[in-house]
Amino acid sequence: MTFTNAQAHTLLDLMREAARTEIMPRFRKLGPGMVRAKTSAEDLVTDADEAAERRITAGLERAFPGVLVIGEEAVAADPALLDRLDGADLAIALDPVDGTKNFAAGLPLFGVMAAVIARGEIVAGLIYDPVGDDTAIALRGEGAWMEAADGTTSDLKVAAPAPVDQMSGMISWSYLDEPVRSTVTGNFWRLGSGAALRNAAHEYRLAAAGHCHFVMYAKLAVWDHAPGWLIHREAGGYSARFDGSAYSPLHRDGGLLCAPDETSWHAVRDALFAPRR
Repeated sequence: MTFTNAQAHTLLDLMREAARTEIMPRFRKLGPGMVRAKTSAEDLVTDADEAAERRITAGLERAFPGVLVIGEEAVAADPALLDRLDGADLAIALDPVDGTKNFAAGLPLFGVMAAVIARGEIVAGLIYDPVGDDTAIALRGEGAWMEAADGTTSDLKVAAPAPVDQMSGMISWSYLDEPVRSTVTGNFWRLGSGAALRNAAHEYRLAAAGHCHFVMYAKLAVWDHAPGWLIHREAGGYSARFDGSAYSPLHRDGGLLCAPDETSWHAVRDALFAPRR
């Protein structure tokens, strides 16, 4: 199944409208009780997350009859919803506010993420920045681009390969299990630099635009990674799970590493996972 540019912009319009009506009016205006912990103090939800997801979901169900919407907050309420992704003819994985901790702290580093998945294949990915009002978009086989609010576009292209000790990247290591966690963090010195923005939305945008060389994640929630994976791939990048196997939106573990090309991928993986001496 293909997903057209016009359909992608129908989805984008819903994301932008939710940001305009539900997200930005609450930014830096979250009062008592509007921020809550889900599984831990590191896993937050706000009124903006829930309201934006409800609005986008309702719009998607009108625009694409029969679509399965896999929203982060809906899955938090009903984990069994995620099991329906396998075999769905048309599904949209949705993160209404990626980077909720940043949003709740008043930091302008958060985004709205969506991936269109047809029978297990990611066919479109969008990452919208409500602050900058621009969007990274990819359609499978048609490339990736950044689109401004006025419709102007510029192609996205990953960084050129570099020696591993000169590569910079985004490393999300907190969900790694021991002893891998200690191994990876102990090997940061092998790279040029490593950081984390506490949201996959802007990290994937940076990598797809060539502003860093790699991104690495341990936890594979489909709404966090299916959009960025396709955008990065269509921008010319290479990715795989930590064991070298291909990523699928059905995967929930195994990690994910994205780099400019396959050689760079092996260089970063080998540097980070090398046994400590």
